[in-house]
Amino acid sequence: MPEPAAALASVRVDRPSEGVVVLHVSGELDASSAEELAKPLRTALVDGVLGVVVDLDGVRFLGSAGLEALVTGSKRAGELGVPLVLVAAGRAVLRPIEATGLSAVFTVVPTLDEALTRV
Repeated sequence: MPEPAAALASVRVDRPSEGVVVLHVSGELDASSAEELAKPLRTALVDGVLGVVVDLDGVRFLGSAGLEALVTGSKRAGELGVPLVLVAAGRAVLRPIEATGLSAVFTVVPTLDEALTRV
């Protein structure tokens, strides 16, 4: 029997400094669980935010619905004029981003420390 969607992906929200939001994502982002990322990303991308980091280091699978949530977030960040930086070093995340050509759209860095210097 498949696991419930909530068990497939989870997001922990951190605010390391004023106006900066970090979403620590873990698990699998597919059609049944992408909303686990999309909802907190929408919540984070509001007027007054200075930057958003999406830490994908804990993601084991990134499907098209997860990519769509990131693209939607990137568009909203652009509308607000704030940086959205992805943290990704593993193949499970980098491969779909590169294969879809989204590496030209997203700012992707290998570490959270580096991402925080860019927001």
